[in-house]
Amino acid sequence: MTQVKNPQAEAPQSAPRKPVVLVPACQRMVGDYPNHIAGKKYVDAVRLAGCLPLIVPPLELQDLDALLDQADGVLLTGSPSNVHPSHFNEAVHNPALPLDPDRDAWTLPLIPKALARGMPLFAICRGFQEANVALGGSLHQAVQEQPGLHDHRAPEGQPPEIAYADQHEIAIQPGGRLQALLGQARIRVNSLHGQGVKRLAPGLRIEALAPDGLIEAFSMAEAPGFSLCVQWHPEWQAAHNPHSMALLQAFGQACRDYRDQIHQPRHDSLRDPET
Repeated sequence: MTQVKNPQAEAPQSAPRKPVVLVPACQRMVGDYPNHIAGKKYVDAVRLAGCLPLIVPPLELQDLDALLDQADGVLLTGSPSNVHPSHFNEAVHNPALPLDPDRDAWTLPLIPKALARGMPLFAICRGFQEANVALGGSLHQAVQEQPGLHDHRAPEGQPPEIAYADQHEIAIQPGGRLQALLGQARIRVNSLHGQGVKRLAPGLRIEALAPDGLIEAFSMAEAPGFSLCVQWHPEWQAAHNPHSMALLQAFGQACRDYRDQIHQPRHDSLRDPET
């Protein structure tokens, strides 16, 4: 007797899609024309996390929820630009420094929306500062001018190998998420920022401090899932830095978990209930 094969039974199960991570673009003038730009090292870091990077230009606020519906994580990048101080009720201290109000206009409302969903969030440098401001904190506009604080800016006129070299230790706070991920009390990090946390937003937990007491990392204490914001640049040559890889791997796993929890059931529901 000839058996009739069931094509559905023999069809190979497709592998789960890679998690999609939103990477906000900055607006930058190139010649006489505005362009949307995201640093390659951030895109590479998302790939090292095992995820698909999606570079996103500024959006209308009414489109944020539709965008988040398609995503499994957010990586907020560093940038030459600063968060406009009007968002924490201050005037511009140094008009010569770059600003990016187009990025502010949609990333600041994006952050609480993503956190409210439990979506993994990894924020770096400007992204670290954005997250603090978006949640109600403020910034020192010139850290080097504050009594007792050091100059955390990169040395001027130096190649990236020197500018991104480790500059100081950070003290990782006991019992926090960063300590759980790295298993160490101190590591050395690079330092390339002129601004820093002045007032930490409510509900945030300090994860690491610089030698001068400046906050170098925080997390959202009550937010479900992965949320980590760091002032240094773990994306720089991340593949050769075990601390950076530990953070990226944890972020990538959190994005996969979010994908499976939020998005996979949606695909399962489309299957024939009799199969």
